[in-house]
Amino acid sequence: MRFLGTNIPDDKRIDIALTYLYGIGRSNIKKILTAASVDGSIRAKVLSEDEVKKLTKVLESYKLEGDLRAEVSGNIRTLRDIGAYRGLRHARNLPVRGQRTRSNARTKRGKRMTIGAIKKEVAAKIEAATAAKTK
Repeated sequence: MRFLGTNIPDDKRIDIALTYLYGIGRSNIKKILTAASVDGSIRAKVLSEDEVKKLTKVLESYKLEGDLRAEVSGNIRTLRDIGAYRGLRHARNLPVRGQRTRSNARTKRGKRMTIGAIKKEVAAKIEAATAAKTK
């Protein structure tokens, strides 16, 4: 089954399956199902054509999928352009909401890279190699 260009799993309950749409979470599922007068405990594959049309009509009033993604990325671009602190954190790929980064934030910052002191001999070899490349 497809809603707004996104595949919805058939074997899940409709209240869970609708959360596969970007912009729909568990909090607004109840509102959507009551507005469409659809029972949330039935499976997605059991929905009738009439219920699917009702759900589609209710979902059209929400900003979902591509429109929502474009709005969010536009908001982040605006924060970067005006030079806000949050925009700088987004641009540097660091946590935005005040989390500590000295010991955590691995998912945002990526794999650990050890940076340490190098011996004088190794530094001299590297310097000689870069000088040879520039000649």
